[in-house]
Amino acid sequence: MTHLGALQRPNPGRHPQATTEEGQGGGRRSGQPSGSVRFFDYRPTPADVCAEVLEGLGRPAKRLSPKLFYDQHGSRLFDAITELPEYYPTRTEIGILREYGSEMADRLGRDNVLIELGSGSSLKIQILLAALRPRTYLPVDISREHLLESAYALAERFPGLAIRAACADYSAPFRLPLEPDWTDLAAFFPGSSIGNFDPDDARLLLRRVAGLLGAGGRLLIGVDLPKDPAILNAAYDDAQGVTAAFNLNLLTRINRELDGDFDLDAFAHRAFFNAAESRVEMHLVSRVDQRVRVAGAAFDFRAGETIHTESSYKYGTEVFKRLARDAGFLSEQVWTDPEGLFSVHCLRVRGVRPAACAAAPNQA
Repeated sequence: MTHLGALQRPNPGRHPQATTEEGQGGGRRSGQPSGSVRFFDYRPTPADVCAEVLEGLGRPAKRLSPKLFYDQHGSRLFDAITELPEYYPTRTEIGILREYGSEMADRLGRDNVLIELGSGSSLKIQILLAALRPRTYLPVDISREHLLESAYALAERFPGLAIRAACADYSAPFRLPLEPDWTDLAAFFPGSSIGNFDPDDARLLLRRVAGLLGAGGRLLIGVDLPKDPAILNAAYDDAQGVTAAFNLNLLTRINRELDGDFDLDAFAHRAFFNAAESRVEMHLVSRVDQRVRVAGAAFDFRAGETIHTESSYKYGTEVFKRLARDAGFLSEQVWTDPEGLFSVHCLRVRGVRPAACAAAPNQA
């Protein structure tokens, strides 16, 4: 992802009010149904999304952010990807969480405030919530429908848990609905989503998270490990074509929301491991010479020209520890699976956590 910004605490009394939302079954969900779920909408405006798309398509090497994948249909396609036999990251990370969840809870602390960046696999967070039993859970996700669906499901599963769901792009400036006196924050960043950021941007994002958590705060983060390129290539280009549909859905979204005229049949999904950069790249390849219009702007494509839609960096354990250290974190513990496919790191922000009565950390 690109265009990083700040993860910030709100000024007292400045975070947006919870809104009324439509629940499953057609009933209205109030801002605080059964005292459990509140929803905060920080979504980018359509103008912001349009400007970012036009800028990305106007580059000499065309590029779009992977956050654009996650409309409602894209989120469902990604859920389907996680069930594919080729796609090892989700099931491997879930296995690590199941095996070591109690140890992770000991590190993060119980009865605290847990922030999740990217409300993806509901099974992952269920495992962690069951182990931690936090008093407040704050999921952050770019897909409004997916976020609400997950939040209400978790409210049913954990009836005593207070949930503050924030629909936001965590790679851009926004404020989380935190209380100024919350000092016992922990964060969960699963799925190796950190790998979607170029290393410099990943370092910046981790610095923002460190500022959000404050001295002594802990981050549990999933990190995909380097491995046989054949395993990686298959994981991002499955035999059933689900990942291809996921990639192409980005063009469908642009057509729908930004008055685009992409012909999906004129583009093909391509994914490969770039060994020099230690990353998997996903592209959409133009099959022919063509001109495409988006929001009134025209973009020419040569046959074979691509739109780079996602990078997924793979970090060895020591390499990622160095990246985290540069961002203000200390490594406390690392858990991996027996095959060495995936890792989960517990990181601690440098410094000593203040007492509960002390002032909250400064804005990131």
